[in-house]
Amino acid sequence: MRKNIYTIGIVAGGPDESIPNLEKYKHVIDYWIGADYGCVTLLKYQLPIDLAVGDFDSIDQQAFENVAEQAKQIVSYPIEKDETDLELAVKYALERSPEQLYFFGVTGGRMDHTLANVQQLLPFLQKQIKAIIVDNQNTIQLYEPGIYEVEQSEIYTDISFLSFTETIEGLSLSGFYYPLNKYTLSWGSTRCLSNKLLSKKGTFSFDRGILIIIKSCDVLLK
Repeated sequence: MRKNIYTIGIVAGGPDESIPNLEKYKHVIDYWIGADYGCVTLLKYQLPIDLAVGDFDSIDQQAFENVAEQAKQIVSYPIEKDETDLELAVKYALERSPEQLYFFGVTGGRMDHTLANVQQLLPFLQKQIKAIIVDNQNTIQLYEPGIYEVEQSEIYTDISFLSFTETIEGLSLSGFYYPLNKYTLSWGSTRCLSNKLLSKKGTFSFDRGILIIIKSCDVLLK
């Protein structure tokens, strides 16, 4: 039975090869936002476009007409603007106050876009909204200080911890192959890459900072 959680999915214009099979999410996501070329991806998977947003400079006229015909709402912006198409999509998503949100098509390709897109997780964290980036090899999420339980996954077997802020203070890992106790994790450190759970569940906790959790697999998923 489906949980009563209002969930938004944002699809951006990342490379097709980095986007997972969105068919798997059609019963999870209540409202789909396409950012520019992400609208074409939604049409490819025969998913609804509840909102199309962007300058649409990445799609040709025929594709734009298809999007305009299928989208329930379309908001078009000039090419020369201050925000990226994804940032605009984030703005509209936040206005709808979801309980959780998934990003697709925001990794791969240009590294400047990928790094900037990971930062788009921050406004959701600040509003206590669960937001996750998903591609065909990784999930990425931000965490504030606290104690958290993590479950073992048959797919995403590697778990890495990186510092989003300059330092993470008091990082402890329990139930992991490489445990930690009150460790200070700083920018540039690779100490917490490619860890694994020893059993079905483990815990991580920290006292200060914002932590990036990346769950990964070695095989591309589709």
